[in-house]
Amino acid sequence: VTLNGRVLPIGGVKQKLLAAQRAGLSTVFIPARNEPDLDDVPAEVLAALEVKPMTDVADIIAQALEPAAAAASAAA
Repeated sequence: VTLNGRVLPIGGVKQKLLAAQRAGLSTVFIPARNEPDLDDVPAEVLAALEVKPMTDVADIIAQALEPAAAAASAAA
């Protein structure tokens, strides 16, 4: 992540997504510049995960916290 909040590419996307599936995660955020790396990921892994390419940290925070905020307001 840059100082301005831009998301930089990462290495090992295939291995990270395989580990996420094994850990039981359902949604994974990846840098948008790593989207071409999804071609190397097995189809069954991509089917089990919702992969969201992102370019800005603010977008990730908004999406990651949205379900929790909705649940808290429903409980109140």
